[in-house]
Amino acid sequence: MARESAGARTDRAARIRGILAREYPDADCALHYGTPFQLLVATILSAQCTDEKVNEVTAALFRDYGTPEALAKAPPEEIERIVHPTGFFRQKTKSILATASDITERHGGEVPRTMEGLVALRGVARKTANVVLGNAFGVPGLAIDTHMKRVHQRLGLTKSEDPVAIERELAKLVPESEWTRYTHRVIHHGRSCCDAKRPRCETCPLANECPWPRRLAAKSGKRK
Repeated sequence: MARESAGARTDRAARIRGILAREYPDADCALHYGTPFQLLVATILSAQCTDEKVNEVTAALFRDYGTPEALAKAPPEEIERIVHPTGFFRQKTKSILATASDITERHGGEVPRTMEGLVALRGVARKTANVVLGNAFGVPGLAIDTHMKRVHQRLGLTKSEDPVAIERELAKLVPESEWTRYTHRVIHHGRSCCDAKRPRCETCPLANECPWPRRLAAKSGKRK
């Protein structure tokens, strides 16, 4: 495949944005939450876990521990029991308890509204911070999860494995005002069509803009 110029890449990214907007106009955050803190906790729990399972778990967790103050005082063994279904439950328990303590002790019970403030919390990285900023505070953010990484690698819009590098690359291709909604649309596309193991390229609305089907066809031809 010929090397793509910067201008052609920008134009193709714009077409991709338009297609995703038509296909998934109502794509939104799939996590259930009532406050910025609850979204923060849910996002931490969502690592290596489906949003559906996280929503089941947080429905129980937030009944008694839905505020930073309540969660910071919670018995670790009780929180481990509740979050166990999300996987990696011991580490996730440490993370959400530490985050709750930081917010209670250093921020007066209020979730920070800046990237710098959020990533300074124990257990919070850029992806989680961008989810909270974009959905709880209306601050545009590109949250690079496994779907965002996989879809953009297949689209040929990044070759990087590093989420921070991918975020920087996409920030040049997507208008800032669209960052949060664009993230939701790509994630939805990754779940509904661009599956990790069995991408449905034959019905994909982005097929004409994506080099991945051609790569698969080329590999198939070499094996014959």
